[in-house]
Amino acid sequence: MNILVVEDEVRVADFIQRGLRAEGWFVSVAADGEAALSLAATEQFDVILLDLMLPGISGQEVCRRLRVRKVLTPILMLTALDAVDDRVAGLRVGADDYLTKPFDFGELVARVEALARRADGFRNARAAPDRLVLGALSLDDDTLEVRCGPRLVELTRKERDILKLFLSHPGKVLSRERILSSVWKTTADPLTNVVDVYIGRLRKKLGPCGEALQTVRGIGYRCCAPAGGEDGEKRDLAVP
Repeated sequence: MNILVVEDEVRVADFIQRGLRAEGWFVSVAADGEAALSLAATEQFDVILLDLMLPGISGQEVCRRLRVRKVLTPILMLTALDAVDDRVAGLRVGADDYLTKPFDFGELVARVEALARRADGFRNARAAPDRLVLGALSLDDDTLEVRCGPRLVELTRKERDILKLFLSHPGKVLSRERILSSVWKTTADPLTNVVDVYIGRLRKKLGPCGEALQTVRGIGYRCCAPAGGEDGEKRDLAVP
């Protein structure tokens, strides 16, 4: 699971981060609202833990902006304020749950797990497309066929799983840890640069469509619409 913790108190943020990582989850930390909005725009999270009292942009405003941007990630508000009006205000701008400080860490973990299960249930209840398409690149989830334009591309299961992850999050930056967590079910690299090696293989096998897999230095990769296949006109894709 990939979690974003938005907390300006260093000791609290460190405590939460260490505890959640001990559960086997990948954790990113933002110290203010601006950093939180930036991270949420570039990476996919399973749950966001959002402190209400933040410097600059408040937790409520961060929550409101995320929902305006159609970010549907479950949000658990963390606050020292126990007033009913504060809880109601947070829920009305889009928070999914509330936890008052100081809290028991076991309860925090239980609430995070409950939010993640609820979100998974909602996603699974929606009709998933049988065919994922991004420009000339496509993956049929029933037949497992991958195509670059009209050309059939033979991929291994892991390569196909990685491609499916990218096609399910078009344009989103996925960290190496996120890819490891989704495809290998771990946040620790079992081999040296295994993600980079597999991305290299994918690019080679996909041919012209391989240029859709862009490296984002220091973070990971993203997948943007490739050119029109083997017969299409190639175009340069901006890589930061």
